[in-house]
Amino acid sequence: MSAGAYAQDGFSFHLEPMEVDGLGGMQSYAWGQHDDSWFITGGRLDGLHRRQPWASFDLAGHNDLLWVVDMAQSQYWTLETSTLPESVREQLRSTNMQFTQDGDHLYIIGGYGYRTAVDDHGTFPYLTAIHLPGIIEAIIQGEDPSPHIRQWEDEQFAVTGGYLNKMGDRYYLSGGQRFEGRYNPHNGPSFTQEYTEEVRIFSISDDGVDLSYGFFIPYSDAELLHRRDYNVLPQIMPDGNEGLTAFSGVFQPDVDLPFLNCVDISEEGISEIQGFSQYFNHYHCASLPMYDSESETMHNVFFGGIAQYYPEDGGMVMDNEVPFVNTIARVSRDADGVVSEHVLPVTMPGLLGSSAEFIPLPDLPFYPNGVVDMAALEGDSTLIGHIYGGISSSAENIFWINDGTQSEASSTIFAVYLLTGIPTGLDRLNDQSTSPIRVQAYPNPNAGRFFLDIELEVPMDLDIELFDGNGRMVLQKTLTAERTTVGSNTYEWRLPKRYGAGRYVLRVMGEGTTISQQLVIH
Repeated sequence: MSAGAYAQDGFSFHLEPMEVDGLGGMQSYAWGQHDDSWFITGGRLDGLHRRQPWASFDLAGHNDLLWVVDMAQSQYWTLETSTLPESVREQLRSTNMQFTQDGDHLYIIGGYGYRTAVDDHGTFPYLTAIHLPGIIEAIIQGEDPSPHIRQWEDEQFAVTGGYLNKMGDRYYLSGGQRFEGRYNPHNGPSFTQEYTEEVRIFSISDDGVDLSYGFFIPYSDAELLHRRDYNVLPQIMPDGNEGLTAFSGVFQPDVDLPFLNCVDISEEGISEIQGFSQYFNHYHCASLPMYDSESETMHNVFFGGIAQYYPEDGGMVMDNEVPFVNTIARVSRDADGVVSEHVLPVTMPGLLGSSAEFIPLPDLPFYPNGVVDMAALEGDSTLIGHIYGGISSSAENIFWINDGTQSEASSTIFAVYLLTGIPTGLDRLNDQSTSPIRVQAYPNPNAGRFFLDIELEVPMDLDIELFDGNGRMVLQKTLTAERTTVGSNTYEWRLPKRYGAGRYVLRVMGEGTTISQQLVIH
């Protein structure tokens, strides 16, 4: 990132922490809202999942309650699910369900959790419809919620970690996976995993009593759609039409690193966004789509989470352990269709945002697809919604030391104020996001041997250099355009033994573009 590459786009955010007395933490849940009340179901009551199969996603961390949170009264209610049929009860306590609200109904698909029928963990093959006004009232009154819930079974709904959106009169179930068994980071025999590699498209006909659905031909792509645990946000495209964009996600088929590319989804099909790389906010996190009709710019804001890269001292650090971060960044598309990434002059107040949700105020001005209409907002400081829950981590990288005490489900609610028309500081353009060169080095950290993958939009001359902490060049390689190809160019590098452990700077230069990233040698 260039230290001098700044942009003032007239908005930033202020996050005001607040508490609802007694409300606990929650992450990876499903939600809907009616008037001032949130309905919450599923998710986890603990922090980052542990790596041991016997401890990962254990029953103790399941959320077995249905929740209503009334922000106007700063009050909440809960209701046990014991009166619900087993299939409904088990799905509604699962994690990483796909969900979307349409009017008074919340539609929930899939999710991962314990299934009594198989005496093991798995992915639920259900579509569940919940009438929000009815179930919210039932929870407040302590009544049976069953009359307000309906469920259908179909193996095409057995997805977790994907995203559910409505566009036009159809529903789009994007990406995700089917995961059966107990998690194991070493690909042991405790689970099977299958990415959908699809956008599954279907319609719903629902009169509140009878529901029917029908699937259409899906969009399938083994490369672009092999992703999960990410953000898919509604868009206003430069031509004025509605669309969706899938941002980053994990994992690349050939290496356990996040995707840097993003995918547009329309009623006609899918397409990779050319000439753009997303370096921040790679996993699912609290996010907000806004469209400014005055500048004809679509803004997508991501609050914290987990990412392979984070900004530091005007530059960018690459950490292939993919740490928790506090970065608040936006990905914006202008009237000409140019997409770029910007770091905002505000951060999350801690390593927060992962598996959290941004819940907008229901009376905001929205476009029909749920994008906030920025031009219709009034005032310099506007409360636009709240961020609730997610994982609060005590350190950036905790996965391999995680015994359940290094993170927790956050109970903090942040009131989110949009600041416009007043001095808010400068966004910093991540100029690498629009670079024709994409660079990933892995593993990172490493012991002096690593692979360097350089993805190019066109063949070009390249200069590759590695500097130690004192600024001395320790490795150098020059490639002519004839020795590079469009797409991935992978090279193996070995650091001479005379150089020790420490932080190194990798620099790749081509056609006036310089990409700089940090490597850690141990």
